[in-house]
Amino acid sequence: MHAIRSPILLIMLVLISGCTSLGMGREPPSVFLQSFRSVPGGSDTGLPAFEIVLRVINPNPESLALQGVVYSVQLDGARLIEGVANDLETVEGYGEGLITLTAGVDLIGGARLLADLMNRRRSQFEYSVEARLDPVGFSRDVRVRETGEIDLRSR
Repeated sequence: MHAIRSPILLIMLVLISGCTSLGMGREPPSVFLQSFRSVPGGSDTGLPAFEIVLRVINPNPESLALQGVVYSVQLDGARLIEGVANDLETVEGYGEGLITLTAGVDLIGGARLLADLMNRRRSQFEYSVEARLDPVGFSRDVRVRETGEIDLRSR
């Protein structure tokens, strides 16, 4: 019985080590915030909408298919936008791609923003954008977080 266990254990070890090495040698994609700007809102509330553009760099020879992205935006520390997208372009091997996300503001967060605009008459805010991309075939998500200032005045 002992002689039968050794070959089975050996086969299992070979299979496990082969499975763990399949993803070796591939680097995770890089994601950067390309732009974040206010755009004319598409609703009757008059609240601004935002365009978020992420630049994805694929450092591998295989095409990078993205299953989806989850993102959020904060203005002056208050969460204003949360969203998801799943209709994303494939980034070719050794290539770059842009992901454009357009999102309206949360009604409550937007009301607070309007109240702040009316009370302080300001147009510049500190923002924070967070995104989590889910690439097909990678065991971990790719995350990006950027901060800066945005001017909400019409251009």
